[in-house]
Amino acid sequence: MMLSPLMHRRMRKFKKNRRGYWSLWIFLFLFFITLFAEFIANDKPILVRYENEFYMPILTFYPETTFGGEFETEADYRDEYVAGLIKEKGWMIWPPIRFSYGTINYEMTMPAPSAPDSQNWLGTDDQGRDVLARVIYGFRISVLFGLALTLFSALVGIIAGAIQGYFGGKIDLFFQRFIEIWSSMPQLLLLIILSSFIVPNFWWLLTIMLLFSWMSLVGVVRAECLRTRNMDYVRAARALGVKERVILFRHILPNSLVATITFMPFILNGSITTLTSLDFIGFGLPPGSPSLGELLAQGKANLDAPWLGISGFIVIALMLSLLIFIGEAVRDAFDPRKA
Repeated sequence: MMLSPLMHRRMRKFKKNRRGYWSLWIFLFLFFITLFAEFIANDKPILVRYENEFYMPILTFYPETTFGGEFETEADYRDEYVAGLIKEKGWMIWPPIRFSYGTINYEMTMPAPSAPDSQNWLGTDDQGRDVLARVIYGFRISVLFGLALTLFSALVGIIAGAIQGYFGGKIDLFFQRFIEIWSSMPQLLLLIILSSFIVPNFWWLLTIMLLFSWMSLVGVVRAECLRTRNMDYVRAARALGVKERVILFRHILPNSLVATITFMPFILNGSITTLTSLDFIGFGLPPGSPSLGELLAQGKANLDAPWLGISGFIVIALMLSLLIFIGEAVRDAFDPRKA
């Protein structure tokens, strides 16, 4: 795909912002690493060789009888008995961290939450779960949630704002009154009420938050469409009989997306912050889910275990700082007033 000279100039301006440019690469690297969290932190081996055959417990369920055990339930590879059976006729390759986000360490020498040691590099939480494993999985789920919410919100907000700005008149007036009423509804209160009779999960939270987050881009797109719809090339297309939807989506929207793109990193930042806040107060993801907000809540409840709060704070601060730096670089690159 060939880029226009204007886009090439914007890319060069983005690269000149060293802070934003390197923040993008650092963020992409961290996100790429966490996408393979199961191969980094897991209570199952990555690869098992037993009786000259290979098994991948991370991807497939294997009963204990597969390795010479007695039970049809899934093999507990951390158990000394199962590990001994496998080592007699093969070997195992473990991930760097032998704990998943929900694995409880029963071999701790101190009561939970235990301090960092050679086995649990960032210590354990108040339930004996490895903090580093929960941070890795929590980073991934936070970014995926933020990306999904940002993309869906942008899609709905851009379409709604474009329709308002292009058609104007009564359609614009009706939409504006609807947005004023809808935005005045207490989002947090509705989440708390719904959480009392619905078990929250990833998709449920995404749907509820999407009902309100789409309004963040409507005003920007509406203003751009109101400004663009009276330009000469739009009038010429209308005079030539071009269909309204073609004018809107092929001619007006591409010129209105500049302001939208500059806002998207900040919307992603806000989406991650909202999920973290809901998890912190207990109305976010289901209990036991790898959550950075839940880790902060544990740090608040266990002041004698500072590694909990410090770990959560550093990860969240790093993530949000990188996104802010990226957003500032994108904003400057698309700003026509800056050479």
